[in-house]
Amino acid sequence: MIAHRPNLIPVVAALALSAAPALAVDATVVEFDGSFEDATFAVENEILDRGLVIDYVAHSGEMLARTASDVGSDVKLFDGADIFVFCSAVQSRKVLEINPANIAYCPYSIFVTDRAGKVEIGFRNFPQGEMQQIQKLLDAIIHSAAQ
Repeated sequence: MIAHRPNLIPVVAALALSAAPALAVDATVVEFDGSFEDATFAVENEILDRGLVIDYVAHSGEMLARTASDVGSDVKLFDGADIFVFCSAVQSRKVLEINPANIAYCPYSIFVTDRAGKVEIGFRNFPQGEMQQIQKLLDAIIHSAAQ
């Protein structure tokens, strides 16, 4: 005789959804009073004004919009979303000399998003310890850009 096993998928899904707030991304985010284009320009200038080189700008909003139907979705996530990827040789060397495993946090990124006219600038937070040096750098960049 085969024992009846209840379908656990709804139970697991319910548990996952109830835990969703605890799984939120730990990020620092500031609102930008202006357009998405002005915000991306401000972020780019703040990064470059600090002598940092932008390695790449990911136009994630465009990619998500372009591929939505390919993945079976009709949800519009952003009106605009760009991610600036860059590094600081000076700051990175400092934190890597303390702990070479900090390379896992390189390069650094700052995002700019626009959702229905609400423009935000932010970055993922770093752990306590030496990576707080980088956290302060990114925090200064986004707050200066938001002014």
